[in-house]
Amino acid sequence: MTDLPGLDLHKLAAHLHTPPLTGELIPGGRSNLTYRVTDGANRWVLRRPPLGHVLATAHDMAREHRVISALAGTAVPVPKVEHLCQDPDVIGAPFYLMQEMPGTALRHRDQCPWLTPDKAAALSHRLVDVLADLHAVDPHAVGLGDFGRPDGFLQRQVTRWGKQLDASRSRDLPGIDQLRDRLADTVPTSARATIVHGDYRLDNVLVTAEPTDISAVLDWEMATLGDPLADLGLLRVYWTGVGLDDDPVTGTVLGLPGFATADELTERYATRSGADVSRLGWYTAFAYFKLAVILEGIHFRFTTGKTVGAGFDQIGNLTLPLVRQGLAATGGVR
Repeated sequence: MTDLPGLDLHKLAAHLHTPPLTGELIPGGRSNLTYRVTDGANRWVLRRPPLGHVLATAHDMAREHRVISALAGTAVPVPKVEHLCQDPDVIGAPFYLMQEMPGTALRHRDQCPWLTPDKAAALSHRLVDVLADLHAVDPHAVGLGDFGRPDGFLQRQVTRWGKQLDASRSRDLPGIDQLRDRLADTVPTSARATIVHGDYRLDNVLVTAEPTDISAVLDWEMATLGDPLADLGLLRVYWTGVGLDDDPVTGTVLGLPGFATADELTERYATRSGADVSRLGWYTAFAYFKLAVILEGIHFRFTTGKTVGAGFDQIGNLTLPLVRQGLAATGGVR
């Protein structure tokens, strides 16, 4: 039983009253840490906050556990949650366990040689349909009526991510304050309030090959009640990236033939949900800002030796391209 960075398997086994455990860090996560754990007979996935520098409210295991539990039985596919531990003395931080689900979080082409153009098109539609299904869930009906404060959501989001930026600011970032100010000056009025995921994208869902489907939506750490178009704007950013070859924002899967365009995703969402998407430019600009702040926070943790995983040395190079894309997107903001 070899311990992992951020996970003492001996203490975990004692806490769970299981035989000795083995595990591995699941690569690809840029914020909360995710591990695959087994006692030989049972298999779980464990989530815990990052090591060291943690932004306020951004890594709340109890909130993530609560929303996944609440969505069980709805049209939104989620794993079954098994255990929540809020005692940091067990492994050094709060954590929760959930069942391991089939499928793969697709990011690179070599993960899905089976993905034909027809399947890519179907997966595009399924991804949008699951998002529309999430936004159709009545929060009060699933016990999440008090999960957030929808009134003033967008203004608070701009303020919140501005504060997160200030908490992780360690270098000059030309244009990022201008982008924040433009967003703050042009906040739209939300048409409705729903459960929002907060980080919805292709590699935050598990995809099965046969049949091609989504078995689970993952990474609910930023879920709340708010404006659903914030999810759609962020999905567009993850879909289009920053225009680089081998774009690290989109990954390489979305370059395969058959995937819908961002505009086609938007049209399908509007049709499926009945939402007015005429002001989506603001939401897209905000998504660029939010992602820039998230990645700058990861860059900060990496430079101070407080996070683990591959590729973190390149994360900081994305902040300014995202800022430039966000400023460009504000050209369509009314």
